[in-house]
Amino acid sequence: MDYIEVLDTTLRDGAQTTGVSFTLEEKLKIVEKLDDLGVDYIEGGWPASNPKDSEFFKKVKDLSLKHSKIAAFGSTARVGVPINLDQSLNSILESDVSVAVLFGKSWSLHVEKVLKCSFEDNLELVYNSISYLREHGLRVIFDAEHFFDGYLDNPEYAVKVLKAAEEAKAETIVLADTNGGNTFNTTMKIVQDVKGKVKSRIGIHTHNDSGLAVANTLAAVEAGARHIQGTINGLGERCGNADLVQILPTLILKMNYDALKTRVPREEKLKKLRNVATYVAEASGIPLSPYHPYVGEYAFSHKGGVHIDAVLKEKKAYEHIDPSLVGNLTRYIVSDQAGRAAIVQEALEMGLKLSKDDPAITKSLQEIKSMEAEGYKFDNATGSIRLIILKSLGYNIDRLKIISWRTLVEKGPTDRVEAIVTLQLNGDIVHGVGNGVGPVHALDLALRDAILRRLPYLEKVKLVNYKVSVVDAANGTGAAVRVFIEFTDGGKSWACTAYSRNILEASLKALIDGYTYKLMTHDLEKNLPIR
Repeated sequence: MDYIEVLDTTLRDGAQTTGVSFTLEEKLKIVEKLDDLGVDYIEGGWPASNPKDSEFFKKVKDLSLKHSKIAAFGSTARVGVPINLDQSLNSILESDVSVAVLFGKSWSLHVEKVLKCSFEDNLELVYNSISYLREHGLRVIFDAEHFFDGYLDNPEYAVKVLKAAEEAKAETIVLADTNGGNTFNTTMKIVQDVKGKVKSRIGIHTHNDSGLAVANTLAAVEAGARHIQGTINGLGERCGNADLVQILPTLILKMNYDALKTRVPREEKLKKLRNVATYVAEASGIPLSPYHPYVGEYAFSHKGGVHIDAVLKEKKAYEHIDPSLVGNLTRYIVSDQAGRAAIVQEALEMGLKLSKDDPAITKSLQEIKSMEAEGYKFDNATGSIRLIILKSLGYNIDRLKIISWRTLVEKGPTDRVEAIVTLQLNGDIVHGVGNGVGPVHALDLALRDAILRRLPYLEKVKLVNYKVSVVDAANGTGAAVRVFIEFTDGGKSWACTAYSRNILEASLKALIDGYTYKLMTHDLEKNLPIR
């Protein structure tokens, strides 16, 4: 089984994504997570480019890495500058790393129009720059910039650049599709051609401008590349780089290659992949798409009744891999399309065993379909769905009921946002007052003020997400909205949704349902009477 080296460039190429600026602390945390995953090389940045990258190379030495080597990035020496005086090369030496990633021109157009030097001068720059770093004890990975464009334009010269790098003892020569315009069949053919002309390990670095970065990387591996470069979640300039989150599971779980240095069985290697993807998404400020292959929230979700029924019987029926292999899980989405199997599964999550023929199943489905026709959307709203099931089973879900509420927003010398609520709690009237940063926050605090004295265990319930979606934007400020709120008690998580043309009313309903769900499940677990 061939081993594929992995170089992650999230901190260098990924940091060039528009709108992304990692803090030093985030960069160091990403290094730890990539090392834990078992990545061979982590490209930390370009030491000569900015103070943050220079500081990174100082701080990263303090980390106790188990698997990964930190690499510094730079270019071949500038035209007309003595090698030993070149700032880029010397900044790599000063970063005190053991591995350098050096890029150089391999497209004749760039040599003539950008560097404005002779072809022979460029070959000398490549050879001398790599040799200089090798003489100082560094291992060198050479990135042949724009190689595919260069090979199509002038294959003889493009290969000469690779041979110059090889003669200078670069241990890996990476073919870069820098413009991202290559196709997978061309990638495969050119990699095969190059394999017959150079002896060094061949690598691949692709961009996603044609939507083919992942496909091109996999094609290159099939053609003989044994070193791949990419970023977590496909971050990168313009349309992004090859997405390691998609490539690694495909290589390891589907194409029978080995990768990642962790000494664990293949089926254990990617267990932390979703965790890495999620953290990088948070640090970058670019949310992880719920539809992201392998690691997205909906990657293994099932909504159709026929699909859910089949997956409950045999997961392979509609799942291409076991989601736990990449740190994900199966999700059953209850909706007006869902069948009885989905309701049975949701009831089981509350410890309630129902048969598919139970009349409560029919009632629950009818209620869900009716509410979705009204404007509700129950995707991932587990708390709301389970309250509907409990109601259909005859349980009293109105134990926490709003009698009246009001909010006051006062702007002036002293800003004031206040909410007052009157509730019926298990038949008793209770009142609560809250002062918050906004009306929804104030309503939440007022609810907690009213109920925590009676139900102190609800103190553990926290809001972890609050989202508002406009349903009919054409109605402007009078548009209906859906509110989606996620809760946790430190152990379990659930979510509730509500729909209204009044955003505060929808928010209050979702809050009430969230606390009611905890109240109901608490009593179910304690075997307390709740009908």
